[in-house]
Amino acid sequence: MRDLDDTDRRILGLLLDDARRSWRDIADAVDLSPPAVADRVDRLEDLGVVRGFTVDVDRSKLRRGTQTLVTLDVAPRAASAVADSLAEADAVEHVFTTAEERVVFTGTVPTDDVLSVLDPNVAEDVRDYEVSLLADRSWNPAVDDAELALTCDECGNTVTSEGQTRELDGETYHFCCASCEDSFVEMYEDLREGVDG
Repeated sequence: MRDLDDTDRRILGLLLDDARRSWRDIADAVDLSPPAVADRVDRLEDLGVVRGFTVDVDRSKLRRGTQTLVTLDVAPRAASAVADSLAEADAVEHVFTTAEERVVFTGTVPTDDVLSVLDPNVAEDVRDYEVSLLADRSWNPAVDDAELALTCDECGNTVTSEGQTRELDGETYHFCCASCEDSFVEMYEDLREGVDG
């Protein structure tokens, strides 16, 4: 498996600056052909590094609540479920889970009813929360000299450049070694046979 190189990082940086940039424009900037740029972006999408091309809407220019930063203190082991619920909410822009199992999110929500953005099934897991009104926001993701850090779909270890990639039924999976790949594929095929049989 090939790691990210400087050209991949430059392409990612250009897409972060303007995701609507044409392949031709990117190709000129990185000294490749447009089809070569498209192939690299396709590979980055297959790896999950690029998850899509979105519009960055400045919600402060739209009237629908107040720009807030909310920190939730949640019940033990509930952070993942609460974060997943928030990620589905239209009013929520970014969700973070800290190592201390706190959930932090930004969004345009009614300040008098912050918990209304949560699914009722997980709202009960929120023990306390703190709301801060945002005066301004900035989101500046950068690639710099980042390295590829995929997670093995079998054991959870980091996949290095010696790792394996396998496509099963149109879905791409990554493995840290051939042993993990073999184990995963065997289990996958057993499950598929059980469903089909």
